[in-house]
Amino acid sequence: MKKMLDTLLEHHQPDNVLVAFDAGKTTFRTEMFADYKGTRAKTPPELLEQLPYIREMLDHMGLKWHEQDNYEADDIIGTLAKKAQSQDFEVIVVTGDKDLTQLADTHIQVDVTVKGVNEIKSYTPDYFEEELGITPLQLIDMKALMGDNSDNYPGVTKIGEKTALKLVQKYGSVKELYNHVDEMKKSKMKENLINEKEIAFLCYDLATIKVDTPLDFDLADTALQPQNSEQLVSFYQKMNFKSFLDKEVLDSQFDQNTQEEISYTVLNNEEDAQKLSDIVEGPVIFQLELFGENYHEADFVGFCLGINGKYFVSSNIELLTTSAIKQILESSRINKWVFDVKRTIVGLRRLGVTLRAVDFDMLLVSYLLNPDHNQNDLGELAQSYNYFDAKSDVQVYGKGAKKSLPDEDGLFEHLSRKARTIESIKSDLMKQLTEHNQDQLFDEIELPLAFVLAEMEIIGIKVQASTLQEMSVILSQQLQEIETKIYEQAGEEFNINSPKQLGQILFEKLNLPPVKKTKTGYSTSVDVLETLKKKSPIVSDILDYRQIAKIQSTYVNGLLKTIHSDQRIHTRYLQTLTATGRLSSVDPNLQNIPIRLEEGRKIRHAFVPSNEESVIFSSDYSQVELRVLAHMSEDENMQEAFKSDYDIHSHTAMKIFNLSSPEEVDGNMRRQAKAVNFGIVYGISDYGLAKNLDISRKQAQTFIDQYFAQYPKVKQFMDDTIDQAKADGYVETLMHRRRYLPDIHSRNFHLRSFAERTAMNSPIQGTAADIIKIAMINMQKALQDKQLRTKMLLQVHDELIFEVPKDELAIIEELVPQVMTSAIQLDVPLVVDSSYGQSWYQAK
Repeated sequence: MKKMLDTLLEHHQPDNVLVAFDAGKTTFRTEMFADYKGTRAKTPPELLEQLPYIREMLDHMGLKWHEQDNYEADDIIGTLAKKAQSQDFEVIVVTGDKDLTQLADTHIQVDVTVKGVNEIKSYTPDYFEEELGITPLQLIDMKALMGDNSDNYPGVTKIGEKTALKLVQKYGSVKELYNHVDEMKKSKMKENLINEKEIAFLCYDLATIKVDTPLDFDLADTALQPQNSEQLVSFYQKMNFKSFLDKEVLDSQFDQNTQEEISYTVLNNEEDAQKLSDIVEGPVIFQLELFGENYHEADFVGFCLGINGKYFVSSNIELLTTSAIKQILESSRINKWVFDVKRTIVGLRRLGVTLRAVDFDMLLVSYLLNPDHNQNDLGELAQSYNYFDAKSDVQVYGKGAKKSLPDEDGLFEHLSRKARTIESIKSDLMKQLTEHNQDQLFDEIELPLAFVLAEMEIIGIKVQASTLQEMSVILSQQLQEIETKIYEQAGEEFNINSPKQLGQILFEKLNLPPVKKTKTGYSTSVDVLETLKKKSPIVSDILDYRQIAKIQSTYVNGLLKTIHSDQRIHTRYLQTLTATGRLSSVDPNLQNIPIRLEEGRKIRHAFVPSNEESVIFSSDYSQVELRVLAHMSEDENMQEAFKSDYDIHSHTAMKIFNLSSPEEVDGNMRRQAKAVNFGIVYGISDYGLAKNLDISRKQAQTFIDQYFAQYPKVKQFMDDTIDQAKADGYVETLMHRRRYLPDIHSRNFHLRSFAERTAMNSPIQGTAADIIKIAMINMQKALQDKQLRTKMLLQVHDELIFEVPKDELAIIEELVPQVMTSAIQLDVPLVVDSSYGQSWYQAK
């Protein structure tokens, strides 16, 4: 329970919390119906013994808990939720009981746990409307008719969930149903409804959660209180909770350390700022605070400058544009130390300030030292290095940000502590970086790349909203056509997006063989539907429907929402997210636009140059990961294939199918060889390859064996890599980017196997990621050195996208491939494919 609470508190950052308990089995409902919950097993004594300790722990954690005689926990929750709603609170109910979903309402979301709090299904009025076609309160009417086996009340005889839903959808409520029951056709169901009217209304009352329970406390009493660390430590010692005890001791040390006062000087006006010019010596620590995750739109909060061990703070953002501070930030002579340089660059550029000469970024260095340290929060990272001087900013400025900011004194101390943390921790982190032989990776790749990415984000790319709007209309028409086909084959209309209704159609009405069942019914996942495609044409139509619906909602309509007022999309690149070093794109994610379907590819029509005198130019590395593998494995046969400019997939197909010439390789053979080539890079098993190619495991293993027979040093390289990972605990790219593998010695076969596959592919993926990063840095420098107007706009996997004035096209056609292919010297040539057009679609 403690882990669950910690997860919920960290995720939601609530202001008020209540944990509700049942007081006992006897409630007002058992007075109404003696057998209410009568079939439930007795509460295990082991659980009953734990309850007093759980309540004690809640007290120490500063969380309000309550139980009330004659009422259930549901009634306490329902009453408090409605009271909080009336006072304009955003309410989240977390429960394992679906009965509570009837509380879903404006400002009330009910989260039902599926697999603990790490997998939750959220219920809102919109969800009920889309999934069931009813309101949350109409769930009570359904329960009145169908009953509830868990709570042991009967409902009306022979009325199950499907029938109850149809009746509620038609009549709206139990009351209205009985107002019209005489009009119903003669049937056994009508007879049962009439005979069991009293039971239906009794069940209605039993199913209704009370929202007017007489509570002896007020909403203010549920305000989250500070934890009592001393009592928690004592409690964890008594309960022998070692992991919680270790964390609490760590946090306690942190709290004690942060009690130390920190002095700072407030800059109120330009005259105060001007004085800084006279004292600047050596590096300057700079912390810019923004409210919100997306720094392209986030509000400015304040800033801190650390100069010669003194801290200067202000919430007057305009001071950053004054000559004194601007000169410091823009100076190429004064080194700056920051946390998250890219965020800082973009934020300052919005103010017309260009940050220069940054030589330390705490976020980037921490990420390189251990890619698992990728929290975008200074306080959390500081604690991970056992440094306690910076309070975490998650509550105030990060994900799940609160609506209110601290007062100025709190803000200024917060900013000063952050700057002092950067200053104090810098030396240790850089020392570790040097010991890891990663200082060059930081100085020559990650840090300069942050400046390149910042420029790309600031520029953005023009996107024509009209093109996307036209696509949305066309896709809606396609969806209607597919929907009609599906309904015709099903023999009825139903909610295609409802897994439950879809399962009933496929596996009950059409009698397709169920592949997998879940707790809530039949699985209708993509994997399941793919296995059933050949058994009925409706399955292929459903898959098409899902794909097009996702393209429309997630990509077409989703992209429309992210176009800024300048008609451009400014995606953000996450430089410290992936363990392999690959960049990720968010707000929006431009790396996930689907291109296997033509409908997905057409989205790129909307990405256009900013004027008619320019084109979109695309350059893409060809099979870069396989070329890296050829280099790192030193396999002569694979290297020869690339040096001779063979089609590597046809070359591999010849070997695994025992063919004598490339002319004998057909399209299907090449496709299978391609799957083997890239599968090997990712450490694929015979099972995985068999599934990908829809062949037997025996055939898949034969392909793998023949592949390694053709490229024997690849197998040796992978075996050696795993051995090295077991010895060192990590693997490295050519540029010494590390990936730590704590599960490489795990006794759990699945964990160990995954770690071994990760060991095999991380050096390959990571080196490929490093190569395109080097290319981006060199490309930006070349554009500047040659004073070209061409702009680098996007990076998508192994592809770079530019906007090129037509009069520079001849230069760029030669320059870009030249820069990209010379990014690194491998034993095989790097190859780049380039093209251009009036849109990203035409350029590809």
